[in-house]
Amino acid sequence: MDRETTPNCKYVKKILRWWQLEDEWRQGQPWRTHQNPELRQARPQHRGGLRCPINLPGVRQAKLDPKIGVAAQNCYKVKGGAFTGEISPAMIKDVGVHWVILGHSERRWVFGETDELIGQKCAHALENGLGVIACIGEKLDEREAGITEKVINAQTKHFADNIKDWSKVVLAYEPVWAIGTGKTASPAQAQEVHDKLRQWVKANVSEAVANSVRIIYGGSVTGGTCKELGGMKDVDGFLVGGAALKPEFVDIINAKQ
Repeated sequence: MDRETTPNCKYVKKILRWWQLEDEWRQGQPWRTHQNPELRQARPQHRGGLRCPINLPGVRQAKLDPKIGVAAQNCYKVKGGAFTGEISPAMIKDVGVHWVILGHSERRWVFGETDELIGQKCAHALENGLGVIACIGEKLDEREAGITEKVINAQTKHFADNIKDWSKVVLAYEPVWAIGTGKTASPAQAQEVHDKLRQWVKANVSEAVANSVRIIYGGSVTGGTCKELGGMKDVDGFLVGGAALKPEFVDIINAKQ
């Protein structure tokens, strides 16, 4: 089974959209962000996607297209306890959500989450029935030092050490230097990392997993860059941030046809 037909990844075959605090807190309803009529009227030709808001109950109450799922942006590594501000996989599932993003660059570099902690969170989420979008990526100084592959492999190893079943795992490569900066990895750079990542999974997990796992790109993809990025062999979709609030989001959705 290849990554185009993996059944339990039906909502992540094309696109992930995630909202940040300022817009989602005010609105909480999918497709209403900025009240953009062009975005609301668009008819993307995609097979499926995930929306990753903060106000999960509000979005779950909306009438979503069956092709659209909802994902949380984070969860913790234990079921319960004195962990003020954290949420558990059980809490996420209680509101009808079945996916979560873990290891996002902002969780790593703003909140100081370590590879070890993120791996533990991944294990707990999977054990409790959530699908995981596992994020990895290097900072600018690491790329300039020529250690991108070393960094990516180390991060992926912590996921692999904690994953027993990869059927509900999606890997998201998000070069930190290309997030919110207006910079984007070239299609060749993205393909190179995705290919090396897939080869690492083949060598360290299994060939079957390497062939089936979806690897999506999350480095400030826009309507202007999505088509060429989407044409790369090992780029299976996108993790979209700011561009998801604009009409060009439809172009991004349709980039992997």
